[in-house]
Amino acid sequence: MKLNDLLNHVGGWIKGSGPNSDIVISSRIRLARNLARVPFPHWAKKEELEEVSRLAKSAFEQTEPLQGNLFLILEELDSIDKQFLVERHLMSNEHAIRSSQKALLVNEDENVAIMVNEEDHLRIQAMESGFDLDATWNAVNAIDNRLSELLPYAFKKDWGYLTACPTNTGTGMRGSVMLHLPALVMSRQINRVLEAIAKLSFTTRGLYGEGTQASGNFFQISNQVSLGQKEEEILGNIKGVIRQIIEQEQKAREALLAEHREMLEDRIWRSYGTLKNAHIITSNETVELLSMLRVGNDLGIVKDVERGLINELFILTQPAHLQKLENKKLSSNERDVKRAQIIRDKLLH
Repeated sequence: MKLNDLLNHVGGWIKGSGPNSDIVISSRIRLARNLARVPFPHWAKKEELEEVSRLAKSAFEQTEPLQGNLFLILEELDSIDKQFLVERHLMSNEHAIRSSQKALLVNEDENVAIMVNEEDHLRIQAMESGFDLDATWNAVNAIDNRLSELLPYAFKKDWGYLTACPTNTGTGMRGSVMLHLPALVMSRQINRVLEAIAKLSFTTRGLYGEGTQASGNFFQISNQVSLGQKEEEILGNIKGVIRQIIEQEQKAREALLAEHREMLEDRIWRSYGTLKNAHIITSNETVELLSMLRVGNDLGIVKDVERGLINELFILTQPAHLQKLENKKLSSNERDVKRAQIIRDKLLH
């Protein structure tokens, strides 16, 4: 398996299936782990980080779900390749920008990825399509259990897993759910919802996680604290909050259909028409228009486009993907032209 092989398909986490997939794009569990008696990555020496990478790779090769998967040394990748991996939600922007002595493991379905020497020595993540935190947790927990037999984790009885950021100490677990909430945005209820969950120690980010703002009505919601809580408690808290948001989005969609159906249908069909006919389109406009098309699909208004295809277009139209597909660097205008072409081709066939 090579990096360019990822271009031939889109990860299983974005296929548009699973529980509540009309509102929930994906569920993710990430575990932060560090090796005992080795400084955290920001304080470690080059030789120590190289040893962490070597030990991690050896452990991956002995862990059945990880054997034969793609293992990338980030310093060997160019800027487009690294941004391509960020766009696919397989690693963080921080990992891409500061890539010295860093590595990444990705499995073929792209529902498991492990960052080596990011903020922590290991960031183990699993993702699933739809609202399915239990399946996600089972997948990442099985991998973590096996790796713990092969690697000396930094762990203290009174504190739990030791991490570079104090908010991750304890279970080292961060659960997050990517939601599409257009009705709450259009009905201007979204700020009230986000303020309420912030009081419950949940954080909200954009489509690409930490440091990004919400766009296209996408919101990534995750727990902020893991210290003093068991994994089951964290999962239960996240599921409880997400269920409430899903219910509020469903009610907002019903209200829009009942009270503003003509306005909603007009926005949906205008968005669909632009996407099918545009010859130049920016990244920001694409996200906003695809968001409306997805609403149309979710509500049964647009029936000739599959949800999985719409999700795929969110990924394929990102800047690094366009340049990987063309196998060369593109100017901003060239990307806008290529993006429009891909969208037309996908929607008209």
